Amino acid sequence: MDEERGRAAARGLRHAREIEGHLDWLDSFTGTALGVLSVASGIYTYLGVSTLLDDTGALSVFAAMAYSIAVSVGIFVFWSYMLRLLPAMRSAGSRIGLAASMALGSLAIVAMSSWLNAAALAGAAAVEQHLATTVQSYQGALERANTIAVSAQGLGRDVARVRSSFEDLGEQEASGGLSGFAGRGAVFRLLRQKSDELSALEAQIASQQPLLDAAFAEGNAILSRMRALTVEPGPVEARSVEFSEEAVRLAGVITTLRQLSVAPLVVRAASDLSASVVLPQLDGGDDAARSGQQATIDSVLTVLGQRAETLRRAAETVIAMPPPADTTYTPISAADAVILYARNFVPSWAGAIAIDLLPAVLVLIVAVAQAAMRSGREGVAVEERMTLAELRGALLALRDIEAAAPDGPLVREETGAEPPSDRPQPVEIARPAE
Repeated sequence: MDEERGRAAARGLRHAREIEGHLDWLDSFTGTALGVLSVASGIYTYLGVSTLLDDTGALSVFAAMAYSIAVSVGIFVFWSYMLRLLPAMRSAGSRIGLAASMALGSLAIVAMSSWLNAAALAGAAAVEQHLATTVQSYQGALERANTIAVSAQGLGRDVARVRSSFEDLGEQEASGGLSGFAGRGAVFRLLRQKSDELSALEAQIASQQPLLDAAFAEGNAILSRMRALTVEPGPVEARSVEFSEEAVRLAGVITTLRQLSVAPLVVRAASDLSASVVLPQLDGGDDAARSGQQATIDSVLTVLGQRAETLRRAAETVIAMPPPADTTYTPISAADAVILYARNFVPSWAGAIAIDLLPAVLVLIVAVAQAAMRSGREGVAVEERMTLAELRGALLALRDIEAAAPDGPLVREETGAEPPSDRPQPVEIARPAE
């Protein structure tokens, strides 16, 4: 049993020495690699900061460089601390404390560097995404305004139908089919009065159609130009300025389309149709004729009120349609665009964060390797861990100590004489088993 335990300890010791050799070799360039990662992060941080500064003078360049250098130094120092200290911790409390510190430091690095790195990697694309999203919003608003205006133009058919019905009634009255008295008397004049009012309203509605078509065509042309600006080559800042100008023009076109809706006009005309009636003087030859005319006029007024109510309800239905959403283009910086459209640029965010937090993986690797080293050395005596080089170094150190002793050498002379009893006895050093 002791022999098996000894062989297991020897295997663990060899494994620990093998890991130690690998770590010594890896440690020779770990600092350089960490420095390269820190510098790369600092460069992208500089590019990200540059997009946030309005001024392009020397002071702004110096400020961006100072910030990026501070970020590079901070990242290098922080991960150097973690690489050295966290793997060396033995107690659970110390490991948890340093792990919490590493998590807090990682959040700080993301806050001060990673989002700026993402802005440098995908800032222009994010601004273009903002332009494309704004175009979609304006397109929806334009189409909605045009739909409402076209629906209002459809009221012209309702007006034409009511006008036609009054004209037909007028023709019937002219032949005596309503009041029983042929001719163009009071009833005929009332019907003609209302049909003329509806004809004027119908003409006014029809006159809006060319204006409506022209405004919608202009809006589509502006939208086409805005779409082209989102994908044109060149700096996105210059395109954003032109895009903003086109957005202002398109907003004016949408407002024009909303004003071209004739639904409010039809509501007012329907109210006036029954409320403002100029009753003609009854011109019947006798009381019976005048009574017939009055009865017919009352019937006509009843029908007039019903048709006016129908027109009013149709117009109010158009007015009740949801209006187009208020859309306003707001210029946005590359850094803000990357945050606003983060889900569309997950690869860029992943790369920006990875370049800053990749050393965390190295910290975990070193921590696992050193834990394996400590596990392999557990239960092995100190003298059994010594290599031949360490044993030679110990012997040389012992000889130096003996040579420096004031009472002479501590080991026996070749003559075999015993050293004085008050001198310390020589130290026996056990050789490790081969």
